[in-house]
Amino acid sequence: MSAFETSPMASENERLILDIVRRHEPIARAAITGHTNLAQQSVHRLIEALISRGLLRAAAPLKGTRGQPSPTIELVKESACSVGISINTDSAILSLADFGCNIIAQEALEMVPSDRLATLAALSRALQSLLERHGIARERLAGLGFAMSGFFVLDNHVFNAPEPLRDWSLIDLRPELEEIFQLPVWLENNATTGAIGESLRGVGRRCQTFAYLSFNYGFGGGLVLEGRPYLGFHGNAGEFSVIYNPDESPRRPALQYLITSLRENGIPIASIGDLRQNFDPSWPGVQDWLDETKPMLDRLIATLIGVLDPQAIVFGGQLPAELGRMMISRTSMPSRRRHRYGVAPAEAQLLLSEVKGDAAATGAALLPFKFRYFL
Repeated sequence: MSAFETSPMASENERLILDIVRRHEPIARAAITGHTNLAQQSVHRLIEALISRGLLRAAAPLKGTRGQPSPTIELVKESACSVGISINTDSAILSLADFGCNIIAQEALEMVPSDRLATLAALSRALQSLLERHGIARERLAGLGFAMSGFFVLDNHVFNAPEPLRDWSLIDLRPELEEIFQLPVWLENNATTGAIGESLRGVGRRCQTFAYLSFNYGFGGGLVLEGRPYLGFHGNAGEFSVIYNPDESPRRPALQYLITSLRENGIPIASIGDLRQNFDPSWPGVQDWLDETKPMLDRLIATLIGVLDPQAIVFGGQLPAELGRMMISRTSMPSRRRHRYGVAPAEAQLLLSEVKGDAAATGAALLPFKFRYFL
């Protein structure tokens, strides 16, 4: 039996130990206690239990350590894998991750996912091909994380997705996904999984509290507080577009409006993926879009800094990197205002996403691990 069959869920303290090892690997066994508020004896028992379940193992001591060096502890990365699916308005992306939260493979299907059943069938075939290519048995799969553009309605994780994804909207997707893939399923919107991917594989490795801005066909985001994703009561924390009234909505920084502006200026952009791959800052229409969206973005940045006080605000989603740099350089930060005695409060850094590949698909693949085995 796999480690995940013998240990289907980690306790809170076990998750603490696993997360410490994940963040600080390689780490000496003796150093783990210092990252907890637990007694050394308790930490030792937890480590031994996790080793017996096949989730941790002892490794060689750190080099250059004086005296009798303590062995290091590491995750058994090959103990299990998880699957992630991210559905955008113009793409379907499949990811495969190991227990060390490393992405083994990420593959985009060459199809527009407007037909739900056809897309899921194609994803199922693609997953089987990926598993065979990497020599991974299905028994090693711990679960599937599913992400999609949109927000949750009806209090049971039913998506209200953008118009191009109408076929995916207002239905309970979980039973269908579990039937097709024969795996336990976790669902989140793609902005939240983008934030989770960032917390495990990007900015979150040094920032425990940050806001994630997800620039896609629409515009939303996610929140990570003290290293944990904050989902909100209805699962919709990070739906930043709700701060704009209906008249302002077309001026929010959603990439659908940039594509419209570019097409009106004779630039034949076919999709968000096309925009991301071929973006040119000199295109006519880019500066106009930046000027129009700047007040909306400035208001959101100031709101996040005033309400959340994060370490960082990350520009991510499907945003072209050069466009992200342009937006960051133009943002008016609250610290630039006049303050009493000429002293401004410290405020968040504005950073580009540091996740390689598609952050939402990466985060989706890590959902089963994040919610069962790590903090």
